[in-house]
Amino acid sequence: MSNAVLNKLGFKVGGKMSHRITADALIVLVRNNLKDNLLQEFDEAKDEYTELDNLTDEIIELYDLEHKKRLNSQYVMGYDAQISKSKTSLDRAKQFNLELEKLLL
Repeated sequence: MSNAVLNKLGFKVGGKMSHRITADALIVLVRNNLKDNLLQEFDEAKDEYTELDNLTDEIIELYDLEHKKRLNSQYVMGYDAQISKSKTSLDRAKQFNLELEKLLL
């Protein structure tokens, strides 16, 4: 695998002490590429974590809003307003359940 990577970079290792030359070439030629690649993957993972963290906060916030809305609609608002709010609540409940189902899988 090491020689395949070096070959892709345009270097062919052969002859005497090929294992030592391959090891040294990896240090000189491939190390920075590996580091850059790992750092890029780390940055992408951080971005994905941030997105998931934001989504988690959003889902919990929606749950709290729906809870407050349910209390309000149950005791304060009229029938037409209840129907409109109920449709929104149903959509949010479906999204909430979908995200929680993912936790069960």
